[in-house]
Amino acid sequence: MSMQPGTDNATGKARSKPTIYDIARATGVNPSTVSRALNKPGRVSAKTQKVIQDAAEELQFQMNPYARALGTGRTETLGLILTDITNPTFFDIIRAAQSTAITRNYTMMIAESAESPATELKAALRMQATVDGLILASPRMDDDNIRMLARTKPLVVINREVEGVSCVVPDVNGGIGAAVRALAEQGHRKIAYLAGPQQSWMSVRRWEGVQEACDWSRLEAVRLETAKPTVDGGRRVAREVLSTGATAVMAYNDLLAIGLMQELQAAGVVVPDQVSIVGFDDIFGADFTTPPLTTVRSPLASCGTTAAALLLDMFDREPEEKSSLVHVETELIRRGSSGRLMPAARRPHHSSALTGASALRGAPTL
Repeated sequence: MSMQPGTDNATGKARSKPTIYDIARATGVNPSTVSRALNKPGRVSAKTQKVIQDAAEELQFQMNPYARALGTGRTETLGLILTDITNPTFFDIIRAAQSTAITRNYTMMIAESAESPATELKAALRMQATVDGLILASPRMDDDNIRMLARTKPLVVINREVEGVSCVVPDVNGGIGAAVRALAEQGHRKIAYLAGPQQSWMSVRRWEGVQEACDWSRLEAVRLETAKPTVDGGRRVAREVLSTGATAVMAYNDLLAIGLMQELQAAGVVVPDQVSIVGFDDIFGADFTTPPLTTVRSPLASCGTTAAALLLDMFDREPEEKSSLVHVETELIRRGSSGRLMPAARRPHHSSALTGASALRGAPTL
């Protein structure tokens, strides 16, 4: 009869997990020596270290991070809290932060706030009990709560500036400036900005960047609120976009831009001939649309790598040392969703597109 994993071949009974005492018996050394070798390499001779490590591998011994924390004060675990784990914006941040953690023998735990400041704070407080430090990606809670968390354990914020806290923030000016200049050259005179969540610091910063760039290029800018920063949120604001008379749109993120494009096309609006659309972040799949989405690329992987490295470095410095603010550059990625306007005489009026939407879809989800 074949034995199941985790059973003893002689008795067939489930084996208990190996302990440092099992390693000590196998190697003939004191359990305290085993503990030093596993917890603080370098405290025993190289020969003894190798004997103990070989025995640990053979016995499939796994160190309990919480037991280790009793002696070292560290669990060798980091926490990462996201606003929406289904949003592709965070994919590169997760992968890059985790890869950086792994290089320093740390494990990454992930939680989601579902865009709720209260849920976010609760998750952070619970995580702090079991991790050595936290990364907050696009946090929605207020600055005071973030600073309170940072006083408890090392913390780094991505996509937001909080005074007194280490932050990694994309500098939106370069990418937005290039996007607005390109739209001005294509003949656009009015740009609509699709805003993100009200609690989003980055949404406000991007709107300020659009306003500044439009002022410089002498374009009109109008801000539109959205229900949520998703594809569906982009679809629902399409009618309002057309009612503004704007011929170009810059969205808080690529998901909003993609949803808007889909809804406008369903209503017979030609992108980019009648309305140009620019997203933000350059998420995976931004170039899968028809036409491919023009977007301001935010270096998300670099944000994840930098944030994790900053956090890990905090463990070896004094708590009162000055916080860090790291800016990373953004850039315009030109694709087919933005382009030169047709001559005004040949440009269809938006009202006909609205009528077409109603006739085509019966009850449009606008």
